[in-house]
Amino acid sequence: MPTALVTGASRGLGAAFAQRLARDGFDLVLVARDNVGLQRVAGEAARLGIKVEVLAADLADAAERAAVERRIADRARPVDLLVNNASYECGVDFRMADPEPLQTEIDVNVTAVMILTHAALPGMIERGRGSVINVASFAGYLSASGSAHSATKAWMIAFTDTVEASLAGTGVRMIALVPGRLRTGKHRELEPTGTSIMWLEPDAVVDACIADLARGRTVCTPGLLYNAVVRTLETPRRTLRTLARLTGHRRGQMRQPVPGPRPEITSS
Repeated sequence: MPTALVTGASRGLGAAFAQRLARDGFDLVLVARDNVGLQRVAGEAARLGIKVEVLAADLADAAERAAVERRIADRARPVDLLVNNASYECGVDFRMADPEPLQTEIDVNVTAVMILTHAALPGMIERGRGSVINVASFAGYLSASGSAHSATKAWMIAFTDTVEASLAGTGVRMIALVPGRLRTGKHRELEPTGTSIMWLEPDAVVDACIADLARGRTVCTPGLLYNAVVRTLETPRRTLRTLARLTGHRRGQMRQPVPGPRPEITSS
């Protein structure tokens, strides 16, 4: 069976990804800080007859992040789908925020996404198949004033766009999921039965992402309102992608590294 690794899998959208992928027949590696939540999600997924591995790790911690990186890079236990879903938001205006939570936003939303994706791609390319889903946010396009979190999500969208452009012909796909407001946890209490188009159900968001990944799309924006806005904002990027394909350059290719031994991953 194929294997999917999902970060931030103990609740919310990560738990929804775990359930959907388990139904699709993926074995799972579930990663999050909350071991209790991980065990709950793992138990629910295991009832579907798939293998579930739990890896409790704080992706803001370099040593714990390295453990996840080693698991992804293990060629004997390949990861076929990486879902970079873990996210951190300090929730304070940049001007008043302490440096520590701001750094945690960078560590989880940027550094971990870059490092884990970098660990996953060589094996995927070697096998000629695999996918990476980067869970960004609609706030990456239209952010709240003073939100450093929104800036990290904008980076995720740009990162996905540029790296995906280098994967043509490899059999490996990458997509940025750009959801708006999700009805989970406290938000479900705020509007438990509402019909506002501003609120999205996690299961529906995951289904839309998996469908768009299969279609070969680079960005998935569930919800009619959010999709309409992002389609407008994405027009310049889509034009550039089309021109790149037509000219055969895909925005030009970066110099490829000379093949050599992969550096050892350490926890220090």
